[in-house]
Amino acid sequence: MDLTRTAMRGLVLGTVAGCLYVASRRTSSEPPRLIHWERVRGIAHELCQRDRTAAGVSAEVAASYRDMVRQSEQRIAEYVGESLPLPLDRVEAFDRARWIDANVESFRQLFEPLEEINRQAMRGSTIGAYLMGEINQTVLSGQLGLLLGYLARRVLGQYDTVLLGREPVTTGRLYFVEPNIAAAEHRFGFDPFEFRMWIALHETTHAFEFEAHPWLRDYMNGILRSYFDSVGRDLGRFAFGPGGIAGLAQRVWQNLPRTQTALELFMTEEQKQIFQKLQALMCLLEGYSNHVMDMVGQRLLTTYTVMKTRFDARHEQRSIADRLLARLTGLELKMEQYRLGERFVSTLVQQIGIQRFNRVYTGPAYLPTLAEIYEPERWLARTGV
Repeated sequence: MDLTRTAMRGLVLGTVAGCLYVASRRTSSEPPRLIHWERVRGIAHELCQRDRTAAGVSAEVAASYRDMVRQSEQRIAEYVGESLPLPLDRVEAFDRARWIDANVESFRQLFEPLEEINRQAMRGSTIGAYLMGEINQTVLSGQLGLLLGYLARRVLGQYDTVLLGREPVTTGRLYFVEPNIAAAEHRFGFDPFEFRMWIALHETTHAFEFEAHPWLRDYMNGILRSYFDSVGRDLGRFAFGPGGIAGLAQRVWQNLPRTQTALELFMTEEQKQIFQKLQALMCLLEGYSNHVMDMVGQRLLTTYTVMKTRFDARHEQRSIADRLLARLTGLELKMEQYRLGERFVSTLVQQIGIQRFNRVYTGPAYLPTLAEIYEPERWLARTGV
């Protein structure tokens, strides 16, 4: 599971709201950060403390997941015809508390560019702006803490790409949240080994995309940096230029008739283009992962079809509260990426085979646009694969 876009959605909106209060007089106090990360951690932990059975994971369980990842890596390599330059050895089995801690640290790194935007915008601001920054921090920290606490009780596995970190990264990290996996296994009556192998296969397919094609992480980092740079320039215009809130309101009004997501309401045309580039990439990544998982899983696991069918049905039978949360946080958008991406990949692999389709990972020029995700034939015609 990829949480980057889910968190980004709320945080970017909060950044826009908070930084519009910038004014002209400098104060001596340190500007408040956008996010109080220890508060986020505390809220998320508090939501998970009610379940006493979810604490701790044995070394034997962790070792079994590492073995399943190695098996998945081998089977995926056989199907796609590529091997990894380095083995996937950063594999962890977590309880819910450790999963929260790992994601708090990842998000802290990922959203440091937004924190820098906030620091620059708040320099020389009035006391009123600082007070509003404190309120903004409380709201955003509470929202993110609640989101992580909610997800910590539902996430089964995660590939952490480690984006925008300060240190060079050679491989990402694979996390398995054993208490959630055990609960789902009992709820659905799945075979314990096959279910865990299914989850390991799913997360390993995501890891394979980035680890077999190292340029992808740099490319994705470049997209995120471009977006944050654009947001920074935009906030500067609203903070110090004419128009302020009125200008932002006018943009929202203009975007309203032609916007599919709430986040796009606040975007400039430049930001929309960057966002659509990211959307197209995520559709490819999700679709390719699902396709490979289906092809390998059907041969590897005797109950694969049963597990897939039951999980698909679970998605359709979500409660109204879960559907609302998915819409607000962007998780619904992730499900749409699964559907669009899987159709794009499966359509083309059926026509040209997996070996030729793998040229999509040759470099940025071969990546599909969002329009090509909707119409796979356009990608085929443009690239000449």
